[in-house]
Amino acid sequence: MSRQAQRLKVLFAGIFSQILCIGIARFSYTPLLPVMQDQTWIGDAEGGWMAAVNYSGYMCGALLAASLNDLRLKDRLYRIGLIMAVVTTAGMALTESIWLWCLLRFLSGLSSAASMLIASGLILNWLIRNNHRSELGIHFSGIGLGIMFAAIVVEVMLRLSLDWDEQWGWFGMLGALLAIPAWHWMPRPKPVSHTGTAGSMEDQPPGRRFMWLMMAAYFCAGYGYVISATFIVTIVEREPALAGMGQLVFLTVGLAAAPAVMVWDLIARHMGYLGALLLAYLVQVVGIIMPALSESLAVVLLSAVLYGGTFIGCVSLVLTMAGRLYPTRPAKLMGKMTLSYGAAQIMAPALTGMLAAQSGHYNTGLWLAGGIVTLGAALILMLRLTDSTAAELDRSNRLVVS
Repeated sequence: MSRQAQRLKVLFAGIFSQILCIGIARFSYTPLLPVMQDQTWIGDAEGGWMAAVNYSGYMCGALLAASLNDLRLKDRLYRIGLIMAVVTTAGMALTESIWLWCLLRFLSGLSSAASMLIASGLILNWLIRNNHRSELGIHFSGIGLGIMFAAIVVEVMLRLSLDWDEQWGWFGMLGALLAIPAWHWMPRPKPVSHTGTAGSMEDQPPGRRFMWLMMAAYFCAGYGYVISATFIVTIVEREPALAGMGQLVFLTVGLAAAPAVMVWDLIARHMGYLGALLLAYLVQVVGIIMPALSESLAVVLLSAVLYGGTFIGCVSLVLTMAGRLYPTRPAKLMGKMTLSYGAAQIMAPALTGMLAAQSGHYNTGLWLAGGIVTLGAALILMLRLTDSTAAELDRSNRLVVS
């Protein structure tokens, strides 16, 4: 097999793992939530709490992944995550107990870290060892493809008049099929040989002010991301003029998200990391609040494009900055950033679900999310204008490109 063919095979292993662990185990809940609300006893508050539990599982998995250095252990956890994603998805069809649902959603969230973080580390290690460019844009495109996959599958199953439990069961079977290439195409890691190149890299720890402002800004991004990620289909389906359009809107989110990492990488080359991140926050604010302003399908689809095109860009830009500041120990800063981002993902769905249960709509939650992301943009702007670490990050990025 040629070097290029082997590279594509490894990258596709990551894409299939993203479709399974993110698209199915994590995001299939979004288009299935209104179906479950129609056919089971759960309401808005319960739906929000289940989403919060799922994101708490992801945060635990992300922190675990960030604390590990042993590649072989990471490989074992990656494969355990694939199995867990299939089992916990299929298990959703077998109960109507809120406690068992929450346990399954927690474990599904835990498994999603296997593809989002562990697989990305394994793939990056393989690319470097085999003298390929250390770029993960293709791998992260699997997140958008996973969202598209979930939306299309739910739409097909709705047209076949399948009940909520049958849909979860089918997702479990489709997940089992996706796990096959994700398992077999991911190469087992080899022992790392230390060279002089690794020793030439130096960490550049940022000051406390940069850390606190960056963590606060990233918390704001996590809050804004999770509201639309959890409730966008339910919000659309609640509008009489948009009934039946929820899957189309979610599909549009995936279409916009698929190339987003590569697009924001290009933007960062010209605006710097902080400039690109500020732009992504501002665009995301518009995308979040648009469904609260209009019931027009065109407006909601534009909202989906703006949201889908920015949320993964924010994550990739922050993680790239972490790698630049700590090239020898990127997990050091990634773990702290993940803790901040994940805390928002746990709190926001539960709060938004309770607000929707009281008011009967999600507009208050959308405005609150938009306001919090705006605050995050202000923190990014403050960093960009006043912090020496931020200025050095942007300067070094432009030097690398030029």
